[in-house]
Amino acid sequence: MATLPAMERPGLTWHERGTWKARDDRFAFAVWLGLLWLGMVAGFGLDFPRYLRETPPAPIVVHVHAVVFSGWLLLLTAQVLLVLRERVPWHRKLGWVAAGWACLMGVLGPWAAMASKAVELHGPRYNPPFLAINFVEMAGFIALLGWGIALRRNPAAHKRMMILATVSLAGPGFSRVSGWLIPAPTGVVAWFFWSFYGNLVLILLMAGWDWWRGRLMRQFAVGAALLLGTEFVSVLVYFWGPWKTLTASWVDAWARHFA
Repeated sequence: MATLPAMERPGLTWHERGTWKARDDRFAFAVWLGLLWLGMVAGFGLDFPRYLRETPPAPIVVHVHAVVFSGWLLLLTAQVLLVLRERVPWHRKLGWVAAGWACLMGVLGPWAAMASKAVELHGPRYNPPFLAINFVEMAGFIALLGWGIALRRNPAAHKRMMILATVSLAGPGFSRVSGWLIPAPTGVVAWFFWSFYGNLVLILLMAGWDWWRGRLMRQFAVGAALLLGTEFVSVLVYFWGPWKTLTASWVDAWARHFA
């Protein structure tokens, strides 16, 4: 049984806790956060003119959702900057604000998805099976965030899980970039890479940096594998015929009762 912070394997070291100084992660976390911002700003920036001209216009909850989810990126950035400036007590206090903010996101995410589909009902953009992607992204965020909070006394693992939780939300930004460049493919594997390439690139960069520096953490590897696995399953469900029928009935019911 391994009881040491790191478990040795030929050519690889798995860590349960960080055995390096927290400041040694500064550069990597700044890069990962910057790439998250780049993907989200580029994707939603390209889509913003269409969003403003939508007919019918997006429901109010979608506007609120956009503000709240943008606020999460700002909170995450503030948290990273506080650690970089060694303001750890402030980081901890703001962390509980971020946890409450994430609970609000957990409600607004599915609500905005259902409201959007109800407004698009039977229009050219109507695509109820996409709820599989919406729900899995939100569930991944909440699950990884909860795990990250549970690891808060293990700073190296905690930081990686919090970034990974936000990576689970990166798909909508990056996929808008790919959608602007090429049409959506029709095959499961191709559609997975078309939609989630940003998540995959970020995870590979995080894993590659940590492998190169000898800092691979078991919690991160498990979380990343589970995230990518569930995202692939969500694509399988997206292309599954019965799911289309089921989600269409959900959206019809939502439109009748709430729209």
